[in-house]
Amino acid sequence: MATMTLIQALTDGMRTALLHDESVLIMGEDVGRKGGVFLATQGLQEEFGEDRVIDTPLTEDGLVGSAIGMATNGLKPIVEIQFQDFIYPAFDQIVSEAAKLRYRSGNQYSAPLVIRTPYGGGIRGGLYHSQSAEAYFCHTPGLKVVIPSTPYDAKGLLLAAIADPDPVIFLEPKALYRAVKGEVPEGYYTVDLSTLRTVRDGKDVTVFCYGAMVPIASKAAELAAAQGIDVEIIDLRTLLPLDEEGVLEAARKTGRVVVLHEAPRFCGYGGEISALIAEHAIEYMEAPVKRVTGFDTPFPNTLEHHYIPNEHRVLDAIEYVYHY
Repeated sequence: MATMTLIQALTDGMRTALLHDESVLIMGEDVGRKGGVFLATQGLQEEFGEDRVIDTPLTEDGLVGSAIGMATNGLKPIVEIQFQDFIYPAFDQIVSEAAKLRYRSGNQYSAPLVIRTPYGGGIRGGLYHSQSAEAYFCHTPGLKVVIPSTPYDAKGLLLAAIADPDPVIFLEPKALYRAVKGEVPEGYYTVDLSTLRTVRDGKDVTVFCYGAMVPIASKAAELAAAQGIDVEIIDLRTLLPLDEEGVLEAARKTGRVVVLHEAPRFCGYGGEISALIAEHAIEYMEAPVKRVTGFDTPFPNTLEHHYIPNEHRVLDAIEYVYHY
């Protein structure tokens, strides 16, 4: 197997999909000759031509709307939105059209498209290039929401998303694009879109996380281990649909839970995990569920290092639930 960065694995995944299925195409702003703002599609237009790797005008709603039309007519578009922060002009097309097409047509039509977009902070992108909007899309029945954290998962989850018969929002932690490496199989394989991944086994405290927070949780677990606290780390991978049984099993195992994400806390995804545990596993809990999140403010540029949760904030939460 080759060793790749996360973004190399994504490129390899798209190339594999283009080879595997002639109905797959890529479309977005500067995805062709330039290869995308982060170079995720670099070289693909040269290899597959302008009919399958398509540069589009600067119009996110038009881009997603066009992809919905293509998807309902037999194609499988992969749409790139340059930054997740730019997805909001296309929000209506995503939540009102793509997500509801199967339901409103009585199961006659669906929109099998993938919307890829980098999310989150960590690159000094400032206010309009660093947001984490997973909760908006997880609130919409009809969508799937996926966030990889390793190169292996990035390729396998992307190929599974492309093969899925319904729309998938594929959020990519850009802070990890070139910060993590791992072995990636050659050729076609998929990773199931409905199962979580155990990153680290432990018996004392469970930390649920995803995307760029997985390495942060791992650092915190190492600090906790020095104190004799054995931390289990769960990478949720697919936020919608959530592997609810997997979450409950992990919560019941330790009885002490920390939920970690980069998005603001209020109405964030951590609230859903907390509520799920409260409804179905409260009798197993030895401590209240603790959330570690971004702050309820617009994303700050100069205070990015303070806004994004770090291993010390996570360690504080681990210690709180462990000693409760």
